[in-house]
Amino acid sequence: MKFALRLAIASFALPLSLVAQETTSKTPRAITIDDFFAIRDVSQPEISPDGQWIAYAVRMRMLKEDKNEQRVWMIPTNGGDAIPMTAEGISSGHARWSPDGKYLSFLSARDGGKSQVWLLDRRGGEAVRLTDTVQGVDAFEWSPDSTRLVLIVRDPKPEDIEAAKNKERPAPATPSKPKTPPPFVIDRLQFKRDTVGYLDRRRTHLYVFNVAAKTMTQITSGDFDDNEPAWSPDGKALAFSSNHTPDADANYKAHIWMVAADNTDKGAHLTQVTPEPGPDSSPVWSPDGKWIAYVTELDPHLFYYNTRHLAVVPSTGGQAHILTRAFDRSIHHLRFSNDSKYIYFTAEDDGTQNLCRIPVGGGEITRPIGGRLVVGAYSLGKDDSIAAQITTIDRPDEIFYLANGAKEPTRLTKTNDALFAQLRLAQADYVHFKSKDGTTIAGYLYKPLDYTPGKKVPTLLNPHGGPVGQYSASFYHLAQLYAANGYAVLLPNPRGSSGYGQKFCAAIYADWGNKDYQDDVAMVDYAVAEGIADPDKLGVGGWSYGGISTDFIIAQTQRFKAAISGAGVALVASFYGHDHYQRDYDIELGYPWDNRAVWDRISPFYRVASITTPTLFMGGDLDANVPILGGEQMYEAMKTLGRTTELVVYPGEYHGFTVPSHIKDRMERYMAWFNHYVKGDSAPATPASPEIRTAGGE
Repeated sequence: MKFALRLAIASFALPLSLVAQETTSKTPRAITIDDFFAIRDVSQPEISPDGQWIAYAVRMRMLKEDKNEQRVWMIPTNGGDAIPMTAEGISSGHARWSPDGKYLSFLSARDGGKSQVWLLDRRGGEAVRLTDTVQGVDAFEWSPDSTRLVLIVRDPKPEDIEAAKNKERPAPATPSKPKTPPPFVIDRLQFKRDTVGYLDRRRTHLYVFNVAAKTMTQITSGDFDDNEPAWSPDGKALAFSSNHTPDADANYKAHIWMVAADNTDKGAHLTQVTPEPGPDSSPVWSPDGKWIAYVTELDPHLFYYNTRHLAVVPSTGGQAHILTRAFDRSIHHLRFSNDSKYIYFTAEDDGTQNLCRIPVGGGEITRPIGGRLVVGAYSLGKDDSIAAQITTIDRPDEIFYLANGAKEPTRLTKTNDALFAQLRLAQADYVHFKSKDGTTIAGYLYKPLDYTPGKKVPTLLNPHGGPVGQYSASFYHLAQLYAANGYAVLLPNPRGSSGYGQKFCAAIYADWGNKDYQDDVAMVDYAVAEGIADPDKLGVGGWSYGGISTDFIIAQTQRFKAAISGAGVALVASFYGHDHYQRDYDIELGYPWDNRAVWDRISPFYRVASITTPTLFMGGDLDANVPILGGEQMYEAMKTLGRTTELVVYPGEYHGFTVPSHIKDRMERYMAWFNHYVKGDSAPATPASPEIRTAGGE
């Protein structure tokens, strides 16, 4: 199962020529918890049609106000100062230039309303709201002629429609009492999703919005979710991804479909573009209109353990061609070159994510932006210049620009320079080691700040989430925080990780806590053998599948002095019908009443009597991805056994925490728990907090 996790991850730096160097008169210092909230997240680069500007988003975590805020900025491609394009006090993002260059558009939920499309006229003036849908807009894309938008909009709730009607009526003299919410009536197989809650039959569909007339036409409908729309170059059709099987909640058989942009029958006359088996996603058209490129997986039985391949199919119909079959690395973010001869994509590979390019007919894969780094989102200009979001070991994401014909990208934004000029960072090495069965495993090893060679130090093993995912070449605040406090930090990419091929990834299929356990602890053995890790001062902790790994690890060895298990599963069968992975369970594990032995084998709960490690369990009370139930069960069992344990539940949090005060509290608890039990510090394992809630009440 794929337990999603927002991971910041680590690696070596870019060549110095790519990084602007700054000096400071102050003595650099070690990184702190509060520095996390000073770091700005830079993302979503979009090159303007004239190639002169790049729009991008900057998110701030505002600890004092205890909220997050994102703004749209713009910077010249030839260098210079960044300019804020959206106002403070409200979040905005998903910036898109109109193809004619007249407008910069974005999504924002202003004035207490739902998320709508807003326009900034480049000739001057304030942003104006373009759309006014009762349920809000999830995403949008411009038509090639700049006259229309395709909107992704979810079917409205009855209360959305009622609220829209009430806006048109005079306000009553006496406000009515709030209505008691009605019960949830469930009739779907997939009935829950993290951050959403219980699911009904409301679906996402495509609408075409006429900019001049401000009219909206629904062009898809039905009991399906339609997503990822892409305009044909002539503006007459849209390709999109959708699962139109009768039992879509039970399978991953999404395909690429085509619909006329002027379709008025809400879903008839659709054409399935891609063949079985799928799943298929992320369609893009070639500028000459001849091809549709997309991402495909070849074995539905493996679902997210699959390698995600690049494929192309003629837009008029015909045989699909898989271009990356021999590459065996998962690919994302497809774009065609402007002459339609090449396809760009990002690829996970060996603890990195590079920007790659391949001829549309297949052939050699080159890397316009390669190395030990991570390329996230990127945009292509009309001359195939590239704006890219890039992170390295010593920098969070910034916006880089690779001019057509240039050999190396130039960093444009300096969003976090002032902060990082104050900091000293720990060294991180990408290392390889052998697992128990001889398999070569890789991972990132952080040495403590000011590490003295030959000195054995307290060491923390941090298994990653997923399980399909990887520690990559990007900045990781938590690892730097641990290292600044005297720890070596181990970030292994065990079997189950992406970036190393499908066989490596699928090695843990229906067999969690076995080979991945061997690979995780092999990195500890490596660090001990290298004379870095003190074998008497080891800790382990992770989130999501990292929490599951932690439970498996402490149930199979007593070598760790402390553990922190965040958002983990303990008794897997108890999650059936409780989390949002019913489809994955059925495919990978079979039904629990038919395959109890498999379900029991991957449940660390049944090994809890073997656990003697002091363990802190954590999670959010609204998490439907990996519900807090897993931590509660392990906590209760360990408490019953008289073991040292604690449970911390964060109110109002889903799987990925968002409230800044909760994130800070969590890091403070990480440090206190490990410092007390791993280092043996006299300070308590639980930090004092005047606002702490106990099981007895406030």
